[in-house]
Amino acid sequence: MSDAPALRIRPARPADGPALARLDHATWSHLHSVSPRPAPDAAFFDERHEPEDHLVAELGDDVLGYIRLVPPTSLAATAHVRQIQGLAVADEARGRGVGRALLRAAVEETRRVGARRITLRVLGHNTPARRLYASEGFEVEGVLPEEMFLAGAYVDDVLMGRRV
Repeated sequence: MSDAPALRIRPARPADGPALARLDHATWSHLHSVSPRPAPDAAFFDERHEPEDHLVAELGDDVLGYIRLVPPTSLAATAHVRQIQGLAVADEARGRGVGRALLRAAVEETRRVGARRITLRVLGHNTPARRLYASEGFEVEGVLPEEMFLAGAYVDDVLMGRRV
């Protein structure tokens, strides 16, 4: 029997802000981000990104990742949808199922709040993320060709979704 701590997915708390900001800074890449690289000490939570919009993956006391899950708009017409607007996993935890666990927890949270669909946007060149999403039942629902210009190249914006 192992005494090693198990991966746990839990709702974010305000006190997670500094660790999540450091994680965002450390994992930033044009492979998945269209925003400038955040400072390691930048505020992670703000009026648009509150703790209750995030699930956190932790192993023992170490924060290994997060997923941001929010309504796609403030319109009542989209209240039945949740959108993933951020997913990050610490480099040392990649390939260990952390991203998959966060994604599955987001699907469960979407069900829990009574929503019917979960959607996301992913950059076309982010093959590892696209494979992960597809393996969890997300389908490509649209492509905006060359929607982004990142690091000197045009990149497609791929819209994916699934029912929950």
